[in-house]
Amino acid sequence: MADSEHQTLLKAKLNLETSMIAWKDLQPYFAAGQVIAVNENLDLIDVAAQIAQDNKKQIEAWMTESKIAKVTDQQATNWYEQDSSLWAVVIRPWILVQEKK
Repeated sequence: MADSEHQTLLKAKLNLETSMIAWKDLQPYFAAGQVIAVNENLDLIDVAAQIAQDNKKQIEAWMTESKIAKVTDQQATNWYEQDSSLWAVVIRPWILVQEKK
């Protein structure tokens, strides 16, 4: 299978696995340090695909630019207090979340 075909299939699979979830339902995963916030300017599916493919160069670039990072205590508190729902997709052991404004 060609890389581009594999990438297309992976993104389609991830898209089907993406859904809205209440932040309060993610509390145990946040407590375990498994929730990654994705900047709203990035495509959640693209980020998930890069992590699934272990593209260290791209992941490190996003981390350096603060476009992806573990959810901070302040973010968690804000989302909890606002009873927020976020887009989420699981890339074990991580749960990627993105706030849409």
